[in-house]
Amino acid sequence: MLDLRPVLYTLGALLSMLALGMLIPIFVDLSADNNDWEVFLLAMFLTLTFGGMLMLANRGTGDNLNLRQAFLMTTLAWAVLPAFAALPMAFSVLDLSYTDAYFESMSGITTTGSTILSGLDTTPPGILIWRALLQWFGGIGIVVMAVAVLPMLQVGGMQVFKVESFDTVEKILPRAAQISGAIIGLYIAFTALCAIFYMLAGMGSFDALAHSMAAISTGGFSTYDASMGAFNSYSVDMITIVFMIIGSLPFIIYLQVVRGRPLAVWQDEQARGFLKLVAVLCGGVTLWLVVWKNFTIAEAFRFGSFNIISVLTGTGFASTDYSQWGSFSATLFFLVMFIGGCAGSTSCGIKIFRFQVLLKSMKCWAAHIIQPNGVFIPRYNNRPISRDVQSSVMAFMTLFLAIFIVLSTAVAATGADWVTAFSSTGTALSNVGPGLGDIVGPAGNFASLDDTAKWILSLAMLLGRLELFSALVLLSPAFWRA
Repeated sequence: MLDLRPVLYTLGALLSMLALGMLIPIFVDLSADNNDWEVFLLAMFLTLTFGGMLMLANRGTGDNLNLRQAFLMTTLAWAVLPAFAALPMAFSVLDLSYTDAYFESMSGITTTGSTILSGLDTTPPGILIWRALLQWFGGIGIVVMAVAVLPMLQVGGMQVFKVESFDTVEKILPRAAQISGAIIGLYIAFTALCAIFYMLAGMGSFDALAHSMAAISTGGFSTYDASMGAFNSYSVDMITIVFMIIGSLPFIIYLQVVRGRPLAVWQDEQARGFLKLVAVLCGGVTLWLVVWKNFTIAEAFRFGSFNIISVLTGTGFASTDYSQWGSFSATLFFLVMFIGGCAGSTSCGIKIFRFQVLLKSMKCWAAHIIQPNGVFIPRYNNRPISRDVQSSVMAFMTLFLAIFIVLSTAVAATGADWVTAFSSTGTALSNVGPGLGDIVGPAGNFASLDDTAKWILSLAMLLGRLELFSALVLLSPAFWRA
């Protein structure tokens, strides 16, 4: 029988850390003379009590999780943490239902960026910084999970990074704990650097901190209803573009750069493919806006590049209502939201490497049809792609499409129109943020959706962030048998 004690102990530790994180919005509200600090204090007490009880009840069980426990721990953490992170929002002056509060916190921790809130310009500062913190915590959790957990679980082809990542890292740092510590250090450094640049560009310190956490985590929560459009600053947009890209590249590569391999980013096939795609999309959208929408070149590059990168990386910031650009842009943005960034980054979506593996495999299959006696072996980062990896990638992409169709239909069944149903499900499953149309587009939010639809979309955010199989494997009866 599956031993739950190590899982519950680890979950208790994570809840305790989440509770301590609530100290930050408490101090922010106190400094702003806002009474919502009492709400955070109560939520912190409840969360810390529950987490502490789990730790005390399961202490001495060890901290080494086996494969099945790792699957369960991964899913429980991303499902339970939002439940407690939602408490301050449900108790606050916002007067949210628990459904709305859970949706908002799940969107934050999974770095999706979809929101049910309006009137952000006058929302208490504690809530605003808490939303940014949830994305920031979720971002680093995603990176560590992608480096240490998902390759071990062999989820959706992630095993292709198992040997490569740890062979490379072992030359840099001796133990996985040190790897995680180094990545967290880089994550903090990038956040601080982004905040400094924002302040130099004219942002206030509070906005700079909140948006830097959202940018590096590719989360997209803003402190204004107009998102980045509220600043109307070319410099702010360019800074955001840079850090959205930084957050979407594998953090393990940054360790190699720090250790004396400055070309590591370009030498990595996944990172190189992502950067090429960014260049093609930015150039294409810029050209289209100039030729067909009569934008100036400067405006086309600024608005086109910012918003297409925001959607591609799953950040979800918006500098303008790009849904008004016409059907071509709507279709392009809808397709791009599924691609995502790199594995091992804070980004989301299907991930660049899966498309690369699929294309390489298809190329070899086509060559084999033409030359049946030939031997064609697809390679990734100069290593052969095993049949196991190819099958995992194909299974992941097939399952992704099937879940997208099923959940879209379920959302439509709650009364949403098909544009809203498909785009909201797509943006939730890909952890992007805004959808398309007047309701959930960049100028709208998710507040008007039915509560059932919000729970469906919360599930979609969870499944998308856990790479599908990490959560769905728990539905197998074989998983629970000894």
